[in-house]
Amino acid sequence: MAAPGDAQSNTSSTQRVKVYCLDQDGKWDDRGTGLISLDYVERSEELGLYVVDEDDHETLLVHRISTDDIYRKQEDTIISWREPEGSTELALSFQETAGCSHIWNHICTMQRNLHFSSLNMSTELRELPDVDISNLPQILEIVTESGIKGQMRLAGLMLKDVKFFDNLMNVFEMCEDLEKLDCLHMMFNIVKGIISLNSHQILEKILGDSLIMKVIGSLEYDPDAPQSLHYRNDVTTHVVFKEDVILSRVVDDATATSLDSIINANKAAIVTLLKDDSNFFQELFARLRSPSTSVESKSDLVHFLHEFCSLSKSLEMELKLRLFKELIDKGIFDVIGEVLQLPDTQHASADILLIFLTADPKLLRSYLVKPETPLLGLLVKGLMEDFGVKMLEIFRILLASRALSAGAQGANIMDIFCEKHIPELVNFITTSCPEKPGDTSESTPGRVSSLLNICELLCFCVQQDPSRTTFLLQNATEKVLFLTRRKEKSIVAAAVRFFRTLLSVLDESVQSYVVKKNLLKPIIDVFVAGGNHDDLLISSILALLEHIRKAKATVLLKYVVDTFWDQLAPFEHRTSIQALKNEQCIESLGPKSNTDPVDMRGNSDGEKSAFDSSTQKEEANPHSSNGEAASSSPLRSERVLDYEDDEDDDEDNKTQKQTEDSVKGREKRCRCREDEQDECKKKPKLCPTIEGNKISTERDGGEAKEPENARSSEDNNNSVDEKKES
Repeated sequence: MAAPGDAQSNTSSTQRVKVYCLDQDGKWDDRGTGLISLDYVERSEELGLYVVDEDDHETLLVHRISTDDIYRKQEDTIISWREPEGSTELALSFQETAGCSHIWNHICTMQRNLHFSSLNMSTELRELPDVDISNLPQILEIVTESGIKGQMRLAGLMLKDVKFFDNLMNVFEMCEDLEKLDCLHMMFNIVKGIISLNSHQILEKILGDSLIMKVIGSLEYDPDAPQSLHYRNDVTTHVVFKEDVILSRVVDDATATSLDSIINANKAAIVTLLKDDSNFFQELFARLRSPSTSVESKSDLVHFLHEFCSLSKSLEMELKLRLFKELIDKGIFDVIGEVLQLPDTQHASADILLIFLTADPKLLRSYLVKPETPLLGLLVKGLMEDFGVKMLEIFRILLASRALSAGAQGANIMDIFCEKHIPELVNFITTSCPEKPGDTSESTPGRVSSLLNICELLCFCVQQDPSRTTFLLQNATEKVLFLTRRKEKSIVAAAVRFFRTLLSVLDESVQSYVVKKNLLKPIIDVFVAGGNHDDLLISSILALLEHIRKAKATVLLKYVVDTFWDQLAPFEHRTSIQALKNEQCIESLGPKSNTDPVDMRGNSDGEKSAFDSSTQKEEANPHSSNGEAASSSPLRSERVLDYEDDEDDDEDNKTQKQTEDSVKGREKRCRCREDEQDECKKKPKLCPTIEGNKISTERDGGEAKEPENARSSEDNNNSVDEKKES
């Protein structure tokens, strides 16, 4: 059995509900779907809830509003209660949140007014007083102090008197001419009270063409307003393509819902009338394309077109899509392509495209894949201008992953963008970067914003389609990293984020390309320059290095440590940097990989390091143990690492003992870099050596010793330097 929240949603009425009753088994029994209203209970002066079946118009529910606290509102769309008589659990599940709020507000108001009422409208009020200045206090009292039952009767009396509202507005004009401020304040409260009656018929009448400006005028005299209000002047003179909010200080939520319903109905009527005029849009598009139309006129026409498309949001989806397809057939996208190049129309044109994309992305996507259309190129150009934020939003929808799974159309749009337009964006980045890092030349805010948007879009492309990683890596990365030369940290951080996004795919080809092109160098240089600061930029670089470590990217890890450790060593106090070196040591002590990593320093195939040569010799010895392999770890002679954690492990202690036994009597191996070998031969006593996992510096007859736990890496470094000086 369905729960009360399962209201159907195939109709646009905001007052459509499902009625549920809790049966003896504790399950919600669906009693039917209908339309809810407030009315007097038969043979009673009390108000109640009525639900009438939407198909056969039979009554599904009659409930008299109770003064007891029995009502509960759940999840914004459900009102439930227990009937005082019979203890039956009932629930109403509304299709729309606004409809639920409307009924809930009325229930609360009814409960308050059932307790007390200043006027007993059911017996005393039979007709309205004459509308004149002398009766304004009495009219105000009737409108503002009546209970809920009296309000419904009052609304009926006002509608019955066809001249009531005309006479009331005539009195308003008289008070304004005589500058009777007290009467004008009363008129404000009377009109406010009439609007709060929330009668659909009354609202349509007072908001009609003959009365609307006078009603607006009466609302200018709010006695609680801190300053004079000029609604009429704003509406008639100063506001173009802009909604002026007038009733926000006057109406409650329930009345606002009713007004929204009236507004949406009027919007739908306007859209339908214009759509059904077969010549209207042909003439509109012809004027927009005509070279004789002035730029100012074209700007007004584009804003009108934007306003029309915005009004279409009030249509049901089926009608909206039908309208949009008709506009496409009449050439709206061709027109947008032309006016997008005009000043003062780019924002409105982009908004029109977003309205179409929100309704159905395929409408625009199917147009852009046509080879003869220039619109996609114009959108890319817009990314490089100061309204790129909207263009970024457009591309996010066009290139979203669900678009890529939409068959040939989705694949084509990504192919066209990557192959034809990414080079344009990359060239824009290149021309926006100084030739040398640290250029302090002035930067325009528009270009800064554009660079950020482009980096964001490139990241989005990788996230939506990882198969594009290799293409972007080879065609965009080096030039995007030119942004590290910019002085704006936000732009540099955006370039780092793009590189980090690329490394979400860490196969061997990606790692090898990064090493071959030494792509991390500009990022490491930025970190070294500001590594002692804690800001967004440094955090993004540390996050990148942490990603490399946690992803077990062996090739990149070795590349970072071997190539940049001298630069990173001063920042070893940072956890991420220390963990990076420790991870490399663990990788070096482990089994040798079956794959041959590329030379981390970017050497050619014929060049090998001293470490590579010694490793090959060790592998040629069939008696070499794991411990001997560990001894060939590429540790820098400048650093002495603490293996205290390894010694605490029993298994590692066994391995270390075996290693010491296996290397006993062998000649100690030099750990200097290749470029230090000649100098080392001249001064062998100063050369650090390794015996198994032991590290020491040779002295006359000295033996290898375990590193002292109490000494830091920096202390050992200083010790070696002091001995060299001596």
